[in-house]
Amino acid sequence: MQRMNIACFGYGKTTRAIAKVYGPCTFFDDKITAASIDEEGNYLKPISEFDTHLYTHEIPSPGFPPQHPLIQKAAHLISEYDFFAPKMPFSIWISGTNGKTTTTQMMEHLLKDKGAISGGNIGTPLAQMSSDAPIWILETSSFSMHYTNIAKPDIYALLPVTPDHVDWHGGMQAYFDAKIKPLSVMREGEAVILPKMFESAPTNAFKIIYENEKDLARYFGFDTSKIKFKGAFLMDALIAMGTDKILYDRCDYDKINAFILDPHRQEEFRDSRNRLWVNDSKATNIDAALAACRTYGSAPMHLILGGDDKGVDLEELFAPLKKYDVSVYAIGSNALRLEILCQQYNIPCILCHTLDVAVEQINKKHNRTSIALLSPAAASLDQFSSYAQRGNLFKELVAKL
Repeated sequence: MQRMNIACFGYGKTTRAIAKVYGPCTFFDDKITAASIDEEGNYLKPISEFDTHLYTHEIPSPGFPPQHPLIQKAAHLISEYDFFAPKMPFSIWISGTNGKTTTTQMMEHLLKDKGAISGGNIGTPLAQMSSDAPIWILETSSFSMHYTNIAKPDIYALLPVTPDHVDWHGGMQAYFDAKIKPLSVMREGEAVILPKMFESAPTNAFKIIYENEKDLARYFGFDTSKIKFKGAFLMDALIAMGTDKILYDRCDYDKINAFILDPHRQEEFRDSRNRLWVNDSKATNIDAALAACRTYGSAPMHLILGGDDKGVDLEELFAPLKKYDVSVYAIGSNALRLEILCQQYNIPCILCHTLDVAVEQINKKHNRTSIALLSPAAASLDQFSSYAQRGNLFKELVAKL
């Protein structure tokens, strides 16, 4: 058998985990300027030294864009999912624009007694997941599916899909196509929970079509009044519970209600004057921000927006915002664009640029009947290392008021 000679594109968590098992590997990364060897014996090289003829496999980090020169030159490109397809046990893939992480965590919580483990886009790379586990629950990004051609889920749960990562995929339709790509290789006897917008997508799997939470509750026979989660989290819970119902014909309200949400998703806290603030820093796209507005829109809102919007059309945010009593506090690299759109849609806006200024400005107007909401509808990397750092700073700034 020919020995594998693996080139890894991107010196990140996913590819480094592969090198630990199958290495040493050769890494190519834009940040590498001179050839060297790391502490585990892997070769680190500038992208200019890549020669596809020297490798049997070329594995990109999931976020490595298809327009990158390395991808264009690669003749043996294989995704992380395809690379591990031969060892992948029964698998449940979870994707969608928002809610992937929470749904994955909820599903693992419900299926832990059956030996299920989770990984993929969150937590554990596939290289570190045990093939002895009977079920893999994989949070699966459009990036991963773009490069995947062989691996497939046994159950595919697709949360609602709205425009995102347009700059990476090169267009909205390409993003949508990546989300439904697994359907083309799924087989009879497998199941897909699918938003109605993709109802006509061809597949041999059994389709469970939904448009909203009521459709899912009706199909699976769930009583939503017995589920503590509301808003966007109710959809996450219903899909997790629906998968448990498909596999084991169970409906355990107590178990799903015992699940504890991660921070930075509609995380409520109060300041020294008992005013409500909401840390929704994980709302990195339009749909997530609008979900938060639907949750809190019955009260006047002081809404912090802005960051790296990833090239999406922000008008899709502002048309729905008009129906709320909302004032916008614009931060981040797209702050000026937000200010212009607020003017166009006659929405009050304060140009803040940074989070500390936004909190300072909100503090002047916020009261016990209003809501102060950080739900940026944008990624954080223009000013922060992560959405978590952005959310933690928000909480720290409020605590100092």
